[in-house]
Amino acid sequence: MGETKNDSDRRIGRRALLVGGAAAAVGTAVLAREELSHLWWRVPGVEKPRTPGAVDFRGAQWTAASPANYRRADRPADYAIDRVVIHVTQGSFASAVKAFQNPGHQAAAHYIVRRDGHVTQMIRELDVAFHAGNREYNERSVGIEHEGFVDRASSFTDAMYASSARLTAGICGRYGIPVDRKHIIGHAEVPGTDHTDPGPHWDWGRYIRLVRQAAPAKSARS
Repeated sequence: MGETKNDSDRRIGRRALLVGGAAAAVGTAVLAREELSHLWWRVPGVEKPRTPGAVDFRGAQWTAASPANYRRADRPADYAIDRVVIHVTQGSFASAVKAFQNPGHQAAAHYIVRRDGHVTQMIRELDVAFHAGNREYNERSVGIEHEGFVDRASSFTDAMYASSARLTAGICGRYGIPVDRKHIIGHAEVPGTDHTDPGPHWDWGRYIRLVRQAAPAKSARS
């Protein structure tokens, strides 16, 4: 005796449910494997050695951010780094340092560049800083804060541009990041952000030229 339409629909429905359930299980397994690939470094003896006070940029001063404002990782082994994000503090250098040391702030960048060109590193480039307001961009980028205000052109000094450009050039060289506006971006360009920094007074043309002048040849391409 043949199947009725309702019987056929129910069987198709059951089959679809089973297939859908299997697909979901496979998808979950894939996601689990992907997540595990980002956690392997936590196995005892596997994590990269960390020297207290060590910096990634020669000449930077180490001042640790609160662990609440970043996530330990093993970049670029677990997350590839392909962006540098430029920020402006909207306040003084000292106030930014204090904020990044405050566990309640829930945000911090890897570096802060002061008006006089001094560089402070607060989070290792290994680790994921909570600076961009977008998890994917946090995982793939290094964040650099600059002392000042977006509406004050005087915030951005010659010393700041030169020092920050050397810092960004070093980051690009370490991770093979092209020196261009697709890979060196402002906080305002991060998807989903409501920030406007570095603002209209940040001279992108000048900055990219300075980074290219300081960058290794292989990363200084447009």
